[in-house]
Amino acid sequence: MKYLIVEDFSGQAVPFIFPRRVDHCDMREQLPYGRIISAGVTELGPAGFVCSGGNTELGLKSRPEEDAAILNEALRHR
Repeated sequence: MKYLIVEDFSGQAVPFIFPRRVDHCDMREQLPYGRIISAGVTELGPAGFVCSGGNTELGLKSRPEEDAAILNEALRHR
């Protein structure tokens, strides 16, 4: 899966996960948020999400540890 981490209007990091066939730039155009914090690819492993990569067209890199923590927190069982 691919992902974008965006900053919402209150300054909080919000993750968006989408299929690999969708381009980061195309997804970015669909989001109503202003600032994109990071972009990359992710996989769900035994210990949670693992993030890597980036997107050169958006000029963004993944932040492996920070992004994985955001994804894990957003999708944890409550």
